[in-house]
Amino acid sequence: MTAHFAFGENWASYAAGISETQIAWSERCMQALLGPDGVRGRSVVDIGCGSGLHSAAALRLGAASLLALDRDPESVATTRAVVGRLCPPGAAYEVREADVLALDPATVGAFDVVYSWGVLHHTGAMVRALERAAALVKPGGLFAFALYRKTWLCPLWTIEKRLYSRAAPRTQDRVRAAYVALYRLRARLAGQDFGQFLRDYPKQRGMDFQHDAHDWLGGYPYESIDSDGVARLMSRLGLRHVRSNVTPRHIGFFGSGCDEYVYERTRDAAY
Repeated sequence: MTAHFAFGENWASYAAGISETQIAWSERCMQALLGPDGVRGRSVVDIGCGSGLHSAAALRLGAASLLALDRDPESVATTRAVVGRLCPPGAAYEVREADVLALDPATVGAFDVVYSWGVLHHTGAMVRALERAAALVKPGGLFAFALYRKTWLCPLWTIEKRLYSRAAPRTQDRVRAAYVALYRLRARLAGQDFGQFLRDYPKQRGMDFQHDAHDWLGGYPYESIDSDGVARLMSRLGLRHVRSNVTPRHIGFFGSGCDEYVYERTRDAAY
């Protein structure tokens, strides 16, 4: 039986503390990726909405309509609560439980912006998930996504995540404490202020270090990909590169961050 990390539980805990400051950072990072008016006046689907933070940011940035999807019912409930709390009355949105691997434009529709940040590598079938998500992009529309970059230690992290996701909460707490302690030690050896690092962490899309650490250690299923692999796949799917934020491959002792990509479906491509 495949172990699945309790993503919904983690993001429900995180969402309870979302502040105006955090959503402001989320909005800024979304604009940096998609452009100042990247979602304004456009239809958006947020695949793997998690905490609802990105869905709320898209609506606050002027999305004409938004469909938020997640296969975890707890994430669906959390997103409804967060969007309801943070977005102005009258915002056009729907939050629905759905698995990206079953998405079909014939039933879900097609969108100006298909957005999926740090999600598709957790499906257990990343390439298939990318294909299904890309199929929802209208001609001339954008596909914005983030995926774990490959590191030399990805095979070991896959094992760690499978074990962590199956472990008792007390064991997870101990592993997470050890991971954070090593992170703190690395900062000290590098002459960095770990406390300042924690204070600045919300600038990364409004996120929280402790919840992200739990997500990293337990995020199973897990896959990773390099930018060349993404480029080949997107070309096959009829999308052209717009921009990306990519870090060179490294050892991955503390894990792998996400590389960000934006691709556009050419107007003459089928979808």
